[in-house]
Amino acid sequence: MSVSNMTATPALEVNRTAVECSRIYGRFLVANEPVQRGELLVQEQPLAIGPKCNGYVLCLACYRPDVQERCSLCGWPLCSLCDGNASNQHLELECAVLQLAKARFYEMPAGSLHWPQLDCIMPLRVLLAKEAQPERWLNEVAPMEHHEQARRENADVWHADRVNIAQYLRGPCKLAERFSEELIMQVVGVLEVNAFEARTSQGYPLRCLYPYTGILAHNCVPNTARTIHPSEGYKIRLRAMVALEAGQQLQHSYTYTLDGTAQRQAHLREGKYFTCSCERCLDASELQTHFSSMKCGQCTEGWLLPKHPTGNWPSMNSSWNCRACDHSTSSEEVRQIVAALQAEVNAVQALDMGPKRLEESERLLRKYKSLLHPSHYIATSLRQLLIEMYGRVQGYEMVQLTDQLLERKASLCREVLRVLNIFEPGLSRARAMNLYELHVPLVLLAKSGFIASKLSGGELRARLVDAIDLLKECVEILQHEDQRSQEGILCGVAKQALQQLTISVEGLGSELD
Repeated sequence: MSVSNMTATPALEVNRTAVECSRIYGRFLVANEPVQRGELLVQEQPLAIGPKCNGYVLCLACYRPDVQERCSLCGWPLCSLCDGNASNQHLELECAVLQLAKARFYEMPAGSLHWPQLDCIMPLRVLLAKEAQPERWLNEVAPMEHHEQARRENADVWHADRVNIAQYLRGPCKLAERFSEELIMQVVGVLEVNAFEARTSQGYPLRCLYPYTGILAHNCVPNTARTIHPSEGYKIRLRAMVALEAGQQLQHSYTYTLDGTAQRQAHLREGKYFTCSCERCLDASELQTHFSSMKCGQCTEGWLLPKHPTGNWPSMNSSWNCRACDHSTSSEEVRQIVAALQAEVNAVQALDMGPKRLEESERLLRKYKSLLHPSHYIATSLRQLLIEMYGRVQGYEMVQLTDQLLERKASLCREVLRVLNIFEPGLSRARAMNLYELHVPLVLLAKSGFIASKLSGGELRARLVDAIDLLKECVEILQHEDQRSQEGILCGVAKQALQQLTISVEGLGSELD
């Protein structure tokens, strides 16, 4: 990392990156020099971390869900382990405010999924950070998008936020002299639009606000990847997924890349208040993947694609047309079909991890061949489910898989990777996970083929080298993850597998020589 190209403050380190502004994107980040794949662009400590909105009861320090214990000082949710730790975040931040105001925490009925009082905690932490870091607030947070007008249009949500957060903080929490209602609602909007979801080392969800990284522009084919590190105070690191040119916009996906265009657009409009017009969204075929395409019911060769992929918001009315026979159908009919299929998939996903779940997923995938393009996002989601189950569920554990089923798992991995290579090129976490999944059946098939004398020693070696290449790329991607995260642990496992395979291949090389 070149020092001459780097800007640093205690909370932020920036490399080959600059902030620009436009009428369409507002403030956004660009590469101000050529950037190599994998190069570190941003390191940033969060301004604040806290519980997600509309959540269940949890410990306000470690985020463990369904805690019964309460803070011995203020009476708000805090597990006994954290209550005995004087340096936990709850005690350092809002506990004193709640104590001073004598703001009582009201219990909800057992099994309640939403505890409205907790919605105020993350905004309060941002407001306290504003007081503690006024310069950072002024320069980085205050200019962030919060889409007040668009949020006001959803009257029910606006009213709930105003009552549960703004009025609660100014009333029972006695903060009216410190924070105006307008400021509190601005903070609520900043969090809704810009906060990132993260997980603790134990896997509990929370959200973090990163004022610099949070202004990344959106694209449904991102060119940057982020990792969040709980072991370093939830520091975020942003890297280039692919090589970037000087002046190129840095882009991240604020929606799930393996959703179809209609689903991504709905998520972005409802949660981020904008319509995406990236190349993928404007292309009815989603970059020739046909990720949302339906089988035409009038001809054998054609696929139904939307005439206007991003729809006519808010009605989303766009006819779906076959490019082979000119047959068309309404978007409402397509929505109904997709909703019915998705309901079936959801029912299968809800089953316990076991043979029935796997077999039902295979059944649905066969059933949908007559309705969906092979790469449709629903079919892709079923493949992802199957990849995770083959080798793990009873009756289909790795040592029990026949060569045919090993080939099946490898084929599923390749099909998902074909899509990911287009939607998440380069250093993609999802690609890394599937590369690891693919290497296992390839190694087992190579070894069984050699034992059965179907492969020569040279062919065995070549196939193991292919598996090594998969593991090398998997490690290259996951090496940047927090070591205690699920992905970081997998990186360690992949490194061990890589080392063992390399030794095996070297041994084979000696024998063949």
